[in-house]
Amino acid sequence: MTLWTAVLVAALLCLALKALGYVIPARWFEAPRAQRSIDLLTVALLAALVAVQTLGVGQQIVADARVPAVVIAAGLLILRAPFLVVVVAAAVVAALLRAWGWAT
Repeated sequence: MTLWTAVLVAALLCLALKALGYVIPARWFEAPRAQRSIDLLTVALLAALVAVQTLGVGQQIVADARVPAVVIAAGLLILRAPFLVVVVAAAVVAALLRAWGWAT
């Protein structure tokens, strides 16, 4: 199997999975337990994505300037700061730490 064949098969599987979501009856998701599971799954997937993008470099886990930037961003989000302020503050923290040579 070539790389392009694998990409096309994965794309078709994703499309089929998405189409399957439209076929499932809505009443299956109306139960409180299902709603809670769906909400928690969304949060868990987003947290995993943030962790991988923050700490992952190839096959390694690396703590660099992104970690304090994400911590600052999380703190500002808890304080209900506007999203633009959160993004700019995290970028400034990461840029300053890299400029000072810490955690490059």
